[in-house]
Amino acid sequence: MALNKVMLIGNVGKKPEIRYLDNQGASPAPKVATFPLATTERFRDRNGEVRENTEWHNIVAWRQLADLAEKFMDKGSQIYVEGRLRSRSWDGQDGQKRYITEVVADSIQLLGKKSDNPGAEGYQAAGAPSAAPAPAAAPGQSAPQAPKPVANVAVSPTPAVSGEEDDSDDLPF
Repeated sequence: MALNKVMLIGNVGKKPEIRYLDNQGASPAPKVATFPLATTERFRDRNGEVRENTEWHNIVAWRQLADLAEKFMDKGSQIYVEGRLRSRSWDGQDGQKRYITEVVADSIQLLGKKSDNPGAEGYQAAGAPSAAPAPAAAPGQSAPQAPKPVANVAVSPTPAVSGEEDDSDDLPF
């Protein structure tokens, strides 16, 4: 069994470069976007000073994801990328063997404030999970709000505040 999975949250390093591939007469021509993504780890050293370590990743996005990159991403945009690693090599103009490792994107989600990505509202790229539409409101009532997802919720077993023990559950703790 093998697994090749990458998940990154970071900032786009420069405006994505868009290329159209030779489509051999087929329409539309396949599109590819390439751009660098920076992920920064912050930590405290032995002296208590905050240090940063930035890693740069080469991202490759095809078709609808390339459309998303072209229309809505710019230098500094915060994004979530899910994909797989791909390494390749070629001979450079100077005759030297060159190597590169890239993340081939399977899905991309725009993050940050809506004002950072105007026009991205409602855009859904292939591979990205879709949100369910909000139910319509009855005439004269406001539209119900969709429930917000809850993440990282921990429930600790605490005794009842009133001092009385509650034996209504069979939990072992």
